[in-house]
Amino acid sequence: MTEIDRLRPAYQADLADGLDRFFEPRASTCPWCSSERLSVRLRTRDFLQHKPGRFTLDQCKDCAHIFQNPRLNPAGLEFYYRDFYDGLGEKQLAGQFEGRGKTYLGRAEAVSGAVTRPSNWLDVGTGHGHFCESAREVFPETRFDGLDLSEGVKLAEEHGRVSAGYRGLFVELADELADRYDVVSMYHYLEHSTAPQAELDAAHRVLRAGGHLVIEVPDPESRYARLLGRRWLPWLQPQHLHFVPPANLRQRLEARGFTVVLEQRAEAHDPIDLVAAAWLTLDDLAPREDAPWHPRSPGRFRRIARGGVLLAGALGVVLAAVADRLVRPFAGRARLSNAYRMVARKDS
Repeated sequence: MTEIDRLRPAYQADLADGLDRFFEPRASTCPWCSSERLSVRLRTRDFLQHKPGRFTLDQCKDCAHIFQNPRLNPAGLEFYYRDFYDGLGEKQLAGQFEGRGKTYLGRAEAVSGAVTRPSNWLDVGTGHGHFCESAREVFPETRFDGLDLSEGVKLAEEHGRVSAGYRGLFVELADELADRYDVVSMYHYLEHSTAPQAELDAAHRVLRAGGHLVIEVPDPESRYARLLGRRWLPWLQPQHLHFVPPANLRQRLEARGFTVVLEQRAEAHDPIDLVAAAWLTLDDLAPREDAPWHPRSPGRFRRIARGGVLLAGALGVVLAAVADRLVRPFAGRARLSNAYRMVARKDS
């Protein structure tokens, strides 16, 4: 019996009760500014794992905040995260993270001018700790700790990528870690949080006076978000719950007692938009590969058909990857950057 076959009965039992139980009631106000002026920005589904479900992103007409509505509840988050970063997905994701050392190194180098010689650094949402491992090349005298909800943070500690690994929710651990760190980083973490403003409050508690908060998140103002629609990878439904426009984040940081010292858009861009959209389209057209949330394994004909579709579209994916590289130098000026980065100093 394969691992997929072993997991299938539990997944099918979860799905037998329907998907409504995975969602909170629909919100009538914006979670960022409390405005009641909401409109639908996007309706989509899970294009990565192909787990069943439909997801809606609403946008506030007053502050432009975008958020999942209705939002997944704790049971829904558990269901849709399961076997993505761990379990069935752990080996694949770990390989992808290990292959992004240059990206992690670039993140550390990009903030090195604003963050000088920190003694200790907490990376929130660290995953398997690969950023910390790469950042040591830029900050060799810094102690790097990691925090994450998944068991990957303990693997990061075992492999020596972080000195200490904290497993749990940042907002619940913040009092324990208060005034301990010179730098707190949140690289593509805030969009996963159910309460991003509470995460900023937690960072303020954990940082020492004069310490720095480094945030990198998807840029909802990217033109790719409109051009590519549901195939824009940073939408990443149903995992990404909030998309904060830069002006909103800057305003909230300043109100909380931070001074923004660095903003970057082009430098935070990851040139994967076109190749990801091409792959998501191709993968969606092909028959599904086996997964325990599907009621049965695909037959031989469907497996062959999937291979044929992927092979036929491979050239298109390669060309999209080349196009991403060609566009990269102009992504900032063309407002195509898919992410932005802010560094903020905690005021005395």
